[in-house]
Amino acid sequence: MPAVGSGSVARPGRRIAALAIDWAAAVLISIAFFAYDSFATLVVFAAVQILFLPTLGGSPGHRLVGLRLQLVGGGWVGLWRPIVRTALLVLVIPAVIWDADQRGLHDRAAGTVLVRS
Repeated sequence: MPAVGSGSVARPGRRIAALAIDWAAAVLISIAFFAYDSFATLVVFAAVQILFLPTLGGSPGHRLVGLRLQLVGGGWVGLWRPIVRTALLVLVIPAVIWDADQRGLHDRAAGTVLVRS
């Protein structure tokens, strides 16, 4: 993968911005429909991830900050990878441990990489 520009591995700033956008959307939906229940917020966040990753190539937050999710070798992530990735993401710890390529353990386990579009 290129070191910079389109197709390069997403850096922490964009990842955190995308996460903040997705979490804020989940909070707003939780406030509007579930009386700001913390479990409902987590479920909404997970549902958005699982729905949008295979269909749009990224969550709404990813797409707004110019990122997309793909397989390490390129291509569509399929249906099961977003489920595994999201399950590990909501556990938090795998998402905050990165390898030398700046991929979280949740991406490594799913065989995915978040890249700049």
